[in-house]
Amino acid sequence: MSIKVALKVNGKPVSAEVEERTLLVSLIRENLRLTGTHVGCDTAQCGACTVLMNGRAIKSCSIVAMQAEGAEVMTIEGVAKADGTLHPMQQAFKDNHGLQCGFCTPGMVMNALDFAKGHPNPTEQEVRESLEGNLCRCTGYHNIVKSIIAGAKAMGGKL
Repeated sequence: MSIKVALKVNGKPVSAEVEERTLLVSLIRENLRLTGTHVGCDTAQCGACTVLMNGRAIKSCSIVAMQAEGAEVMTIEGVAKADGTLHPMQQAFKDNHGLQCGFCTPGMVMNALDFAKGHPNPTEQEVRESLEGNLCRCTGYHNIVKSIIAGAKAMGGKL
């Protein structure tokens, strides 16, 4: 059975006809063609699918699309300004070499955005604890942690 789901994604109203069991990550990637949100594990373990829903980081593989009815969702495609200027967190990842292959980066950035709102001057330990649900296979997290600390300071507690 299919249902209609309406929500805002990256500030734009969208709707789609999907099966009841369709995951939010599938709606984002397949119906909306926003492929920056990655599918890693399908079990909410890796964080590659992290998006902001109503301002909070969530793993979009762990909820069905109809749970996002009426919600405001931001994907990695909605983070930079329309003119291409990077968000301070994205710039911090670039400046501090906080990525390697890039597969985990969108999820890391989205998680970091939510974390930084409440931690404008985080400690290394706080950042490491916030990354608990986001996995990276390429790095030892050192530059990711540096990036999040720099991005959080640049954000000053604001998204």
